Amino acid sequence: MKHDSYGKVVLELAPTEDNPRNSEGAFIELKDGRLMFVYSCFVGETEDDYACAMVAKRYSEDRGDSWSDSELIASPAEYGALNIMSVSLLRLGSGDIGLFYLIRQGWHDTRLHLRRSSDEGNTWGDAVCCMPGPGYYTVNNDRVIQLSDGRLLVPSAYYRMQGHSTVDLDSLNFRALLTFFFSDDDGRTWRESSSPHTLPAARSETGCQEPGVIELANGSLWAWIRTDMGCQYETYSADRGETWSIPTPSLFTSPPSPLSMKRIPVSNELMAVWNPIPLYRTRVYERHAGGRSPLVLSVSSDEGKTWGAELAIETEEDAGFCYTAIHFVDDSLLLAYAAGNAKERFCLRRLRMRKIKLKQLLET
Repeated sequence: MKHDSYGKVVLELAPTEDNPRNSEGAFIELKDGRLMFVYSCFVGETEDDYACAMVAKRYSEDRGDSWSDSELIASPAEYGALNIMSVSLLRLGSGDIGLFYLIRQGWHDTRLHLRRSSDEGNTWGDAVCCMPGPGYYTVNNDRVIQLSDGRLLVPSAYYRMQGHSTVDLDSLNFRALLTFFFSDDDGRTWRESSSPHTLPAARSETGCQEPGVIELANGSLWAWIRTDMGCQYETYSADRGETWSIPTPSLFTSPPSPLSMKRIPVSNELMAVWNPIPLYRTRVYERHAGGRSPLVLSVSSDEGKTWGAELAIETEEDAGFCYTAIHFVDDSLLLAYAAGNAKERFCLRRLRMRKIKLKQLLET
């Protein structure tokens, strides 16, 4: 693993008393050249996932070097919900911007919804649910993708209810199932894939959490899955996401923390960002960080078969770095990720955005 200083921090959102958490988000480029970043903005007394959270946006007019103040897009009160969070952004086939986020009614009903904007994010249409049946689903930020044939694909983890309470955590079975949802009409209607999977590991307590997916050059799909088995698991689809192979361990060592991956436009290579497990076993495990340091980046030039050197973007051991949004702009890379430390007691409370020259990464 190569340690170095990469890029510069262009936005840092620390927690405050009435804004205890700013976390996971996504980027999109607007037609006038500005960038828009949309993220989860928590208000109220706590930073828990089920606390009150809204969806907010910021703009950059200088390709990510500086950012505007926050503007509200939506609040949970509009849906009578506990919170809304975990944003993805896509340029849809119609030319509209698609804004995806979870609406959390409770443990019995948390589902991804899509809103469209035909005026570059100034106004938004009504929310369309991407998951036809109720249930507790998680979809990470910056996860929804559009395939080369236009299909929209959502990787998701489903948690089964094992009790009757909609607010008591004991009513939820935390061993997640892997499933996918897709739309072939630009997000207007949705259906579920035909092969949900459990994690084939008897000792796992978490199952298939926080999946992501990417389309490979040969048209097949490659998905990865957060687990508690010391690595990301992986699964493949040869039929555009209709069916998936049985998940197996991947090359990526990892604590229970998500991996993110996108294709670099200028080189057509794959870039992955994640938390590897350090090679030593005497490291103190800090609960607030969850083992989510270092944050590393690696590039593959052979569609994920092999990977280059792991470049350490963040190395502070008493902090946690996770839930990364990846965006390429001109000759640079923008990364936005959670970066809370021990003082803040929880790694998801602070949001950091870093801009890095691609030349610095690709020539290392």
